[in-house]
Amino acid sequence: MLPRRIISMLDRRVVITGVSVVSALGIGKEEYISALFKNISGIERIKAFDPTGFPSQVAGESPHIKMSKVVPKSHRKATKLMSRDIELAVTAADSAVRDAQLNTRGINPEEPIDIEPTRCGVNIGAGLICCNLEELAAAVETATDNNHFSLRKWGSEGMNRLTPLWLLKYLPNMLSCHISIIHDLQGCSNSITCAEASGLLAIGEAFRSIARGHTDLMVAGGAESKVTPMGLLRQCLLNRASTSYNDQPHQACRPFDRGADGSVIGEGSGIVILEELEHARRRGVDIYAELKGFGASNNFSDDFVQPEEQAAGTVQAMKKALRQAQLSPDQIHLLVPHGVAVPGHDRAEAGAIKTIFGEYSRELPVFATNSRIGNCGAASAAIDFATSVLMMKENKVPANLNCPDLPEEYGLNLTKSPAIETEIKHAMTCSYTYGGQTAALIAGKIED
Repeated sequence: MLPRRIISMLDRRVVITGVSVVSALGIGKEEYISALFKNISGIERIKAFDPTGFPSQVAGESPHIKMSKVVPKSHRKATKLMSRDIELAVTAADSAVRDAQLNTRGINPEEPIDIEPTRCGVNIGAGLICCNLEELAAAVETATDNNHFSLRKWGSEGMNRLTPLWLLKYLPNMLSCHISIIHDLQGCSNSITCAEASGLLAIGEAFRSIARGHTDLMVAGGAESKVTPMGLLRQCLLNRASTSYNDQPHQACRPFDRGADGSVIGEGSGIVILEELEHARRRGVDIYAELKGFGASNNFSDDFVQPEEQAAGTVQAMKKALRQAQLSPDQIHLLVPHGVAVPGHDRAEAGAIKTIFGEYSRELPVFATNSRIGNCGAASAAIDFATSVLMMKENKVPANLNCPDLPEEYGLNLTKSPAIETEIKHAMTCSYTYGGQTAALIAGKIED
């Protein structure tokens, strides 16, 4: 029999008290949710670099970020060592902390801190951060010998052209590190790098950390920018990028539509503040929802390129989340899927949804975010989860864009214009990666 203290830790309830989204639709939850209900798409022709010559030339680019607004003076020197991915994470974290009405060292160091720093941590999903090619070009040029790259010259001469702290801009753990330092959160600082599933896995692990009693508050989510030449090139070489709508960017990303021809790269961050229920109540703050179930699994195809056709990993993740939440499929009132807009992938995911929900899948409202903001990599699932929480608060589901021809065999209910109003007691978010990692989270309205 488990000791009473351990049992009480396992019973700790975890709630969401802060939400933020940085995406092609704007910075912060207000701009994001407003754009969703106005049926706005943030996908445009790429501006960050000249995409001429690439088969795909569109992306979901987030607005310019002025870091002096989100980083205190004491930490501003560190902004020189922030890649775009770090900037996105730090910005979203600042907004989420403020939304949760928290005062940390990074918000107002002159006012009393209302948390115990050693009981607060950070868990952020990160991607493969692409380096700035202009920074790297001079070093690579120095390391060439008769127009061929030389490892010997790279070691003796090329690397000397890089600043000593250059690598610190591109390590995936630096997203959580900067957030921890800025806000003086002295608990665990963890990073998960599992591609598009990273954000959900990070939130799920943070959920477990609080439920087990290791922490009382966690800043959790994901961030990544795929809007780089290397990020776009990878998608094009793997034939995953949309190429048919370069002159109609808003129509390029078409999750689950019969006319889908590939994904659109994006960038952004989704961050939530998780707290133990009584910790949040003592602070007297509003609660968005309660985290009720988390599931994760792994199942990959033989070629590591296409998802496993039966989407067995996604099915297992959703089953686990439902089991922990002690819910039946028909008690879910909103589903935010991965919806990457690559035909074979959408087909597999639709099959997984039908496996779990059966005929109810034709009634369950489904909303896919990718058509608005693109595939934001490690941020995608975290943004999806934040979206589900915001929709739950609104009791309203926006219209899906770019899906006029949904295959009947998918058996899905993608919401159409106008937005529908419906009570959302429980919402599920699910995600998968090309490497087979899968995750699912269920949030529900708080019940005493």
